[in-house]
Amino acid sequence: MKSPGGMLLTAIELDRASAIPLYRQLYLQVRKQILSGRLPGGTRLPSTRTLCKELELSRITILNAFDQLTAEGFLAPRTGAGTYVGDEWERRDAAADSPRKPPRLSSLSQSVHSLRSEHFGGVSYATWAPECPTSFLPSHPAYDAFPLPVWKRLMNRHLRHPTKALLGYGELKGLQRLREAIAEYVFDARGIECSVDQVVVVSGAQQAFNLLGMLLLDPQDGVWMEDPGHIAARIAFQAQGCRLVPLRIDDQGLDVQQGLRECPDARLAFTTPSRQHPLGTTMSYARRLELIEWAGRGHGWIVEDDCDSEFRYVGRPLPALFAMDQWQKVIYVGTFSKVLYPSLRLGYVILPEALVEPFCAIRAVMDRSPSTLHQATTADFIVEGHFLGHIRRMRALYRARQERLLEQLQRRLGGFMRVNPVEAGLHLIGWLDEGEDDNAVAQGLAQQQIYTYGLGDYCIKRYLPPGLLIGFAGTPEEQAVEKVEALARALANLGYRL
Repeated sequence: MKSPGGMLLTAIELDRASAIPLYRQLYLQVRKQILSGRLPGGTRLPSTRTLCKELELSRITILNAFDQLTAEGFLAPRTGAGTYVGDEWERRDAAADSPRKPPRLSSLSQSVHSLRSEHFGGVSYATWAPECPTSFLPSHPAYDAFPLPVWKRLMNRHLRHPTKALLGYGELKGLQRLREAIAEYVFDARGIECSVDQVVVVSGAQQAFNLLGMLLLDPQDGVWMEDPGHIAARIAFQAQGCRLVPLRIDDQGLDVQQGLRECPDARLAFTTPSRQHPLGTTMSYARRLELIEWAGRGHGWIVEDDCDSEFRYVGRPLPALFAMDQWQKVIYVGTFSKVLYPSLRLGYVILPEALVEPFCAIRAVMDRSPSTLHQATTADFIVEGHFLGHIRRMRALYRARQERLLEQLQRRLGGFMRVNPVEAGLHLIGWLDEGEDDNAVAQGLAQQQIYTYGLGDYCIKRYLPPGLLIGFAGTPEEQAVEKVEALARALANLGYRL
């Protein structure tokens, strides 16, 4: 409906108690209607006399608003004919009605966006928080058992007397005291003998994978990947335009012979030998020698992600690949995310000497060293003995939590999934019947705030039965019954027979 003087101004709501002047409120709301297309170009507005009655405003208030809109080109007075919305807004309105084109992205950005999994963009990741009622997400430590008082004391020690070095950009390779502590730790725990200069602190393992991909790989280079395998590493290498060669996992680990048959000239092999992620297999000594021999005889590199090596519940781990490598072809990646807490964003790379300088050159362009405060606190935590003590306590805690959760899963859900104990790591695998869609199961559970991951998300080619990764580190023993019952109810709601 139009007034005698032009189109009525709709949805104008003035707050007379606001500190914003009324003329300013009127100006903002008319401007918004023009920009949104509700007042298209060429529209005649009501006269100031009509608006005075409709909005119960003084004429001077309306004139002040209209003067500002006219000065900015939104309104155009026509002598003897009234006030109109500027004609140029008619063209803009037409453009607003047309479908918006997606932004033009780089090839790298488009590749990453298309490759991301539910881990990085799906409901099970985006809506999850540590405080959620029931989470079985793998790779999340026991937040409730972290020694926060000790950590706060160590951090406050540096905050009370901050130095220029602490507040500055930090050393390119990372805080030397932390690198010294890491070099000593990996020598004692993993048999790795390296100099402090070979250790570079990074913002977690994910950054290490991205930087190593940029350092070593060109588009179309072949990359041996464990299948199923580490999702973040897979996407990092694919984003570089590499050709992934998925290699099956048998009871000895990565199938090197398959790699030699399918892509003998691969540029890089990615592996998690201490505890294969996600299946949990430990690579045999013979298979380790075979893999190192391949890299040493050719031009390939090995990226060894030593994930979950700290949490072994049966026997002693085999030495790291890096410790066995006489060719200097192995790059070792470690992280504090699972031992301490993920948001710390601290990891480290131990590089062959020939790669140290080029790696640091790329790192200097892409990023600075992580927070010096967190590095200094972590160094103190290691040097003063808290780190090893924390690992020992967590091993005992996780062993007990695994046993309790496993008992409840077998009792309550034994007819739906097959679950066996693991010798290391932070998750079990619940194997499902053939024909089930594990990713669909995980997504259905997430909609009921029960969080886990489907094994299919880790696979390039499917040759294994479907399964769910069920983390046990975050479930206290006394909550195991309650959380498994919640999982059972959610599965029943999805129509599964238990």
